[in-house]
Amino acid sequence: MSVYDEIEIEDMDFDSSTKMFYYPCPCGDRFQITLEQIKNRFDIAQCPSCSLQIRVIFDINSYEIYSKIK
Repeated sequence: MSVYDEIEIEDMDFDSSTKMFYYPCPCGDRFQITLEQIKNRFDIAQCPSCSLQIRVIFDINSYEIYSKIK
């Protein structure tokens, strides 16, 4: 699987209403990955408008992640 880039989760935006992390895609849309995917250690965010994917770098035990998503 080829990824466009690797992005730290701290650099992504989190929407608490949708429980999704977002990051701008070069196509104009946004890469997205759900909170549930992160909790299940899934690390690939996809853009719904094009074929690009990014790898999300995170430490599941990190306090910053849990403080951001609770």
